[in-house]
Amino acid sequence: MNDLDLLQWPAMLVTVIAAWLIASQSKRRREFGFWFFLLSNALWIVWGWHDHAYALIALQFALAALNVRGAYKNEPHDSAAKSKA
Repeated sequence: MNDLDLLQWPAMLVTVIAAWLIASQSKRRREFGFWFFLLSNALWIVWGWHDHAYALIALQFALAALNVRGAYKNEPHDSAAKSKA
């Protein structure tokens, strides 16, 4: 068994931790959650490349884009916050 075969386990653990953090009511924990998700995306891409799981790689790029969007939207912009007030 190659060491890269074992990468799926830390990738899974980081994904679960990210999901737990994203569900937090704390803005700071949610921010960490998005970074953990991005780390998990990178880990899954490395594992997927090693295992020739190209659909998984494509999924991780799509999810990474959504995570970047989520991180960006996690902090309301001044103009959006003012318009809601």
